[in-house]
Amino acid sequence: MAGFPTLIIMVKAPRIGAVKTRLAREVGMAEAWRAYRTASTNLARRLAADARWRTMLAVTPDEALDAAFWPRGLARIAQGPGDLGARMQRLLQRFAPGPTVIVGSDIPALLPAHVAAAFRALHRAGLVFGPAADGGYWLIGARGLVRARRLFEKVRWSSPHALQDTLENARGLKVTLLAELEDLDDAAAYRRWRGRLGRLHVSFDRGRAERGTPRRR
Repeated sequence: MAGFPTLIIMVKAPRIGAVKTRLAREVGMAEAWRAYRTASTNLARRLAADARWRTMLAVTPDEALDAAFWPRGLARIAQGPGDLGARMQRLLQRFAPGPTVIVGSDIPALLPAHVAAAFRALHRAGLVFGPAADGGYWLIGARGLVRARRLFEKVRWSSPHALQDTLENARGLKVTLLAELEDLDDAAAYRRWRGRLGRLHVSFDRGRAERGTPRRR
């Protein structure tokens, strides 16, 4: 499938106490775990249902690759070691020469239309970003030789400067910015997300919290 658009969803193993730690300080560990598991599962299913791209889950930690809690039928790869920039750099390089888009798994408002807009932007630009409300970004897309650049050097991750630092590294390249979205990081975003769930009549996942070593298939 060389050259076919690839969508990568970066996911963390949904283990209680290990996901959405900032949100957990406001709503509790169990509620933060349920929120992440529900939001990430819903997001993966709705994006993977679109045949305009192939969808893959990029999993961390690597040993959770074969765990039973991932949505069935979705291909999975390990994110590997390093900080967020090192992991995204590998993912962008892995699927050359076709256009590749990476998104986070905790963006409740992310729809197939946003992903389609990113792939369309890559026909005109070498890079595309989806700015997040906190100064980071919920999407990055790249194509061609842009992948070989060191886009993520000295980026201040988990700070209001993450997008700006990356754009500085991309200076001289043609870049497109998409609409701003928010991730599920604090109680205010959590309440807005729960309100949308109620309006859409989407069930809230109250499944078993995963602890310890993941089960093998």
